[in-house]
Amino acid sequence: MKRCVRCGEYKSRAAFDRKRSNLDGLQRHCRGCATRYHCRAAEPPVLGPEDYVSVGHKRCRGCGEVKPHSEWHRKGDGLSSRCKACRAALAPAQHLWRKYGLTEVERDELIASQGGVCCICLSAPATHVDHCHKTGRVRGVLCFNCNSGLGLLRDDPAAMNRAADYLEGNAWKPTLVAPGVYQLPS
Repeated sequence: MKRCVRCGEYKSRAAFDRKRSNLDGLQRHCRGCATRYHCRAAEPPVLGPEDYVSVGHKRCRGCGEVKPHSEWHRKGDGLSSRCKACRAALAPAQHLWRKYGLTEVERDELIASQGGVCCICLSAPATHVDHCHKTGRVRGVLCFNCNSGLGLLRDDPAAMNRAADYLEGNAWKPTLVAPGVYQLPS
């Protein structure tokens, strides 16, 4: 016989699970007490008549409105906790934070410090956050074309200098050294 520390009753040794680290090789509490302790279900919240949601509908955690299941994204076996409209409203801010570690306010401050235009072309509105792919550091906010151009040139300054030389004509034009003698670019 052994006494359970939870219910205080004396029970046979077969009513206890094994635990080799204890001196007698058995748990301190009986199987019944262990089941009641570990399988406790949370008490359901007391809901009033205003909290009633009809079948086929769900209340959104974001806006608090009750909407039909067609207004929700599927998540695993059920539905997400916020409706499609609330998730769409949160998506840009979550992307900025997840990818760049910026809030929307910080991004807007960057754009304002640049005068609202792209740092490279100085004409198009700045809309895309530019960052270093090696360090992840945010460099500024650019227009779509300039940001794409940097990405396509793999953020390589040497490639960008060669592209600038090419546009200026220095990379392919032979230069006149003496009458009839041209030097080809290296």
